[in-house]
Amino acid sequence: MNTKQKELVKATVPVLKSNGTDLTKHFYTRMFKHNPELKNIFNMGNQASGKQQNALAGAVLAYAENIENPEVLINALKSIGNKHVSLNITPDQYDIVGLHLISSIQEVLGETANTELIEAWTQAYNELAQVMISIENDLYQSTLKKNGGWKGWREFIIADIVEESTEIKSFYLKPKDNKVIAEYLPGQFISVKMFIPSLGHEQPRQYSLSSAFSPDYYRISVKKEQNKDLPDGMVSNTLHQKNIGDEIWVSAPAGIFYADPLSEDPLVLISGGIGATPLLSMLETKKKTLQDNTIIWLHSCRDEKVHAFKNHVEDLNRNNPWLTTHIFYETIDRDSETIKKGRIDLHKMKEEILIDKAKYYICGPEAFIKAQYNSLIELGIGKENIIYEEFGPQLLHLN
Repeated sequence: MNTKQKELVKATVPVLKSNGTDLTKHFYTRMFKHNPELKNIFNMGNQASGKQQNALAGAVLAYAENIENPEVLINALKSIGNKHVSLNITPDQYDIVGLHLISSIQEVLGETANTELIEAWTQAYNELAQVMISIENDLYQSTLKKNGGWKGWREFIIADIVEESTEIKSFYLKPKDNKVIAEYLPGQFISVKMFIPSLGHEQPRQYSLSSAFSPDYYRISVKKEQNKDLPDGMVSNTLHQKNIGDEIWVSAPAGIFYADPLSEDPLVLISGGIGATPLLSMLETKKKTLQDNTIIWLHSCRDEKVHAFKNHVEDLNRNNPWLTTHIFYETIDRDSETIKKGRIDLHKMKEEILIDKAKYYICGPEAFIKAQYNSLIELGIGKENIIYEEFGPQLLHLN
């Protein structure tokens, strides 16, 4: 991009701040009308809720604001790239997206979208697309080099199903071809893909791997969403209706949210609800590798009925001096030694959690992540030591 084109892109920042979601809503409507096959790739639950439109609006705005130095967005781009790789996104699909995005800019801005502005945004998009394609190609190649790695979708069999709580089930997935499966870092995810009859097309979803790596299977633990008739609940409800022996399509492990299994840094793992799943993988991995390493486990959920892995974590806490657990229920008759009523308040627990050289991992609902992140900042923890995972589109930009 030349200097004038960068200035033209930056000049659209006020419009993107005030009308960015109008643009992205128009874009998705246009794209799905002309390329309905992409509904098999995009999460239609996030489309229905508006989360995807908001996330894209934020991403477009961030790119425009940082057009002089887009390198500052590299961590966000890598996170998006990992998601794309898990969905088997291909370079030619960037051409489709670019066509509809540039056309949407023209159609939404109308007369203000002159030829120079459209040329500037076209160049901006093409440069960004090339960055993303390069990131994703590196990720594809890295996965293929792993023992048992693969690109795209691979057929797995549901080997076992375990009910972890009233709303969470664990699914043990084994490859149908009985060949080796790729290792992963604790905290990473896989995508699964299923045909949803009520929608008439396939839907992919990302689920955190919820155990330490086993060469025999992948384990995901899935909460059944209550909105079974809405797109954001159809996949989890369909999965909960699956039986042992059913087949499912799976992508190779991916994701930038993980703990180094060889690090000797203490860990403070903070989860809300189903957000415990990637942190449980970290906990189980540490159990195998560094059993004398300090780990603080803080988990919050509604009540005992929905508390998944309760007995498992209690056994680890009871038998391992390196682990300390704190559980919080919104509804409970009375406090016990390890379970408290209410929600996590890190300020009240600063003597427990302020540990030299500790890394802090947070996973849960958007509001939960934001509250815990802000508390850690207020307690003096550096941003570089706080890592969080937001399920779904990236709406938080805390780092």
